[in-house]
Amino acid sequence: MRNTELEKLDVLVGDWTLTLSDAWFLEPPGTEVRGSATVKWLGDAFVVVRSELDGELSLAIGRSDSRDAYTALYHDDRGVCRVFAMDFDGEHWTLSREDPDFHQRFIAEIEQDRIAGRWEASEDEGRTWRKDFDLVFERA
Repeated sequence: MRNTELEKLDVLVGDWTLTLSDAWFLEPPGTEVRGSATVKWLGDAFVVVRSELDGELSLAIGRSDSRDAYTALYHDDRGVCRVFAMDFDGEHWTLSREDPDFHQRFIAEIEQDRIAGRWEASEDEGRTWRKDFDLVFERA
């Protein structure tokens, strides 16, 4: 039986096309990178995001009822592993981490067949933020 708070994540389940744009690290300006993502349930307790976007990455989303909080575990093909706190209400999706190397967050608005978000980073413990890139999911 699925947890009612986890059930909210069902809107993410499916196949998506991805577009990464407006990235400070891509040349020339205006360059877009296209990719794909698949979001599936793993049993009744986790949602797994697997994407291919200039490299592979995985995100496993779960929940702690006692903390009333979602948690996301991240891994990519570089061997990087990170833990993100997550908020999700069906219209807004945020991932954030405050680690010693730097702070990072994903902020997105959710529509029926589209998720429009941006990744940001902070080198000064969240006092100032710079946009890394925009990331748009469109249902395939």
